This record gives sequence, structure tokens and C-alpha cells, in this order.
Amino acid sequence: MEANVKKPHPAGTVFGTMGRGLARAGSAVYRFFRKLLGVRSTRSLAGDICNILFLTILAIFMAIPLVYVVCNAFKPIDELYLSPPRFFVQNPTLDNLKDLMTVMNNSWVPITRYFFNTLFITVAGTGLHVIFASMAAYPLAKKRFPGSGLFFQVIVLSLMFTPAVTAIPSYLVMSGLGWVDTYAALIVPAVGSSLGLYLMRQFMTGIPDSMLEAAKIDGANEWIIFWRIVMPQVKPAWLTVTIFAVQALWNGTSGSNYIYSEKLKALPYAMNQIVNGGLARQGAAAAATLVMMVVPIVIFLFAQNNIVETMASSGIKE
Repeated sequence: MEANVKKPHPAGTVFGTMGRGLARAGSAVYRFFRKLLGVRSTRSLAGDICNILFLTILAIFMAIPLVYVVCNAFKPIDELYLSPPRFFVQNPTLDNLKDLMTVMNNSWVPITRYFFNTLFITVAGTGLHVIFASMAAYPLAKKRFPGSGLFFQVIVLSLMFTPAVTAIPSYLVMSGLGWVDTYAALIVPAVGSSLGLYLMRQFMTGIPDSMLEAAKIDGANEWIIFWRIVMPQVKPAWLTVTIFAVQALWNGTSGSNYIYSEKLKALPYAMNQIVNGGLARQGAAAAATLVMMVVPIVIFLFAQNNIVETMASSGIKE
């Protein structure tokens, strides 16, 4: 009887043991990282792996243009004109940045003036936009007054218009107010942007009314409630609004329609002049692209988690 019993092959036993060991080790590593990251999910291991792979591929796909811009900024001229072009830089150099500085320093308006104009417009426009959008969003979210619903619908409707649609009316308004060729032509439209008001209002609707009522019972007035209770609660929202405003003002070129004096023009205008300078300035143009890209990316990296939280709370609510 014992002769009829088929014994397992030694190799199969070894590989089977190794497979089970690897599976247990992989499962242990998987549970460790989930515990370390504080992730709780009902998905299976295979589902999580598929999600991770998909998000990784998507992240790589989105990062390719940024990496390419960085590589181009440090490529020598001969590598910029290679055919077919190379993605990564082979012989990194700082000549493009030096050429950019040389071109900007040779202009009759110093580069520091362009930087000052852009920095002043960005800081003033962003700060005022966050303050006014928050103050206007608070009564829309937490107060009931005649026409509040209609007013909010107008805000939502305004999000559907592109700047090209309102270009002529905007110029007529600027001209009538005497703001053409002044900083106000760039700052005031940014302050009145409806996107920031919309995001702030939607986030504020999630604040419990009981919290505000408790503050009123304790003797807090509306001003104290707004600054000490509401604004800290909506920090992700106003950080997101800050990122959008900085990106629009730092890289925005639409304001060039209102500014004619060279000493009032912003940095994007000067960079566009370099980019359009022909083949001889392609190295400086690559460096200029990198310079314009750095500030919005750095600000985004510091507040990226707040964007996700804000967008999750920005659905249209009645």
C-alpha cells in the first residue's frame, strides 16, 4: 500500500514553500505600510495594487512636461536643436540662465523692475482677493437675506464666462474709471474673481451652525466669529484660493491689454518678448520658462493637501 502513495516532488515542495513565504512576507509588508500611513479600506490587496499602479502611471504622465521643462533649461544650445530631441540633458550647463540675465540686464527697464511689478501685483491681488472673497462668502453661506439664492446663481453663472467674452466690456470699464496703465487694472479684477468667492462659500456651508450660535451666546460679535472661528475652520479653502490667485497673477498675461508703460509691465510680458526673440534666444527662452514655473509649483507643494480637501467640499450646495 505504501508503494502506491505518490510522494511530492522535492522541487515542488521547495517552490511551494517559497511562494507561501513570499506571499506572507508581502502581506506583512502591505499591512505595515497601511498601518504606517493610517489607511483604512475595504478593498482587497489586488484592488489596492491596481489603484497604486494606475495613480503612479498617471503621476508619471503628468510629471513628464515639468521634467522636460527643467531639462531644457539646462541644455546647451546644440542639445536643444538635436533631431530627434533628447528628453534628458546630457551635458548640463548654466549658460541659458546666464543668457537670460544678460538679455534682461541689457533692456532699458531693469529686470528688478519687472520682478517688483509682478511681486507687487501678485501679493496685493492675492491678499485682497482672499480677504474680500472670504468676507463676501460668509453671509452667503451662513445668513439668509432676500436675493441670496439669486446672487449665488449669478456667481455660478459667471464661472462659465471666459476672459475673452468680457474683454471689451472690461476695457471700457477700466477706461471709464481711469485705471488704464495703472496697477489697479490688474489688481482689481483679481480681487473680484468669482472663483474664490464660490470656493469659500461652498466650504463655509460645512461649518456647523451650532458652533457659531455657541460663540454668539458667549458674547462674540460677527467680526470676532468671522476672524477667530470661521477663518481658521476654512483654512484649506483660502489656501486653495491663494494658490489659484498666485498662479493667475504670476503667470497671467491678460493684463498687458491695460498696461502700456514699460516700467509698469509684469515679468510674463518680458519673458514672452524673450521667447519670441527667434532661434538665437531659445536657450534664454528655456530658462525663462523654468523661472516662471518655479513660484506656482513651490506654493502648490506646500498646500497641495488643502486643494484636495477644498475640491471635495466645493460641490454646488443649496
